Amino acid sequence: MAETENIPSGEQQPQPVTQAPVPAPEAKRDFRDQRGGQRGRGGRPGGRRPSDDKGGDDLAEKVVFINRSSKVVKGGRRFKFSALVVVGDKKGRVGIALGKASEVADAIKRGGELARAKMQSVSLKDATIPHEIYTAYGGARILLRPASPGTGIIAGKTVRAVLESAGVKDILTKSLGSKNAANVVKATLNGLLSLRTREQIYQGRGLEIKKVSAAKAPEAVAA
Repeated sequence: MAETENIPSGEQQPQPVTQAPVPAPEAKRDFRDQRGGQRGRGGRPGGRRPSDDKGGDDLAEKVVFINRSSKVVKGGRRFKFSALVVVGDKKGRVGIALGKASEVADAIKRGGELARAKMQSVSLKDATIPHEIYTAYGGARILLRPASPGTGIIAGKTVRAVLESAGVKDILTKSLGSKNAANVVKATLNGLLSLRTREQIYQGRGLEIKKVSAAKAPEAVAA
């Protein structure tokens, strides 16, 4: 016979403790994905700033300068942002533009779109420029000199952004005037657009480039 326990009438039999089911880690991740992910400061995932280099559609996009302006109105201040963006394919095409919006991300996006529409071709010789050039825009003065392979880009961050986007790898530069980012970028771009290769100069003058054949080595005299 099975054994039975006598429980007093005033006491209640203890109920087994049940634990609530713990959701699986996969379910938590799915829930975060459905609501858009965890966001940090600025409403962007992780709170990180937008990257300066974007490799979509094989174009390099660099943010050179971001400026903030304010307007005093009856209800307070209204802020707007402008972003100077340089876009290039690193194969001889580059463009610059200034995007404006009420948010930083929107200003960068607008600047990138305008810069893509304004891309222009520049004349390069291998990984450097064909000749030395001195250019100016406003108060900015920029000197560009060709360099031998392996030299690298000797330039400040503003001039470097334009040269790298255009595809220049070896060059010597010097900024001799104003440090205003917009003027420096435009002066550098004007200098690149003013470059001409030997073939382009001959073609503009209606001349033909004569190919010089290698001289034959003299035959060795028999002893």
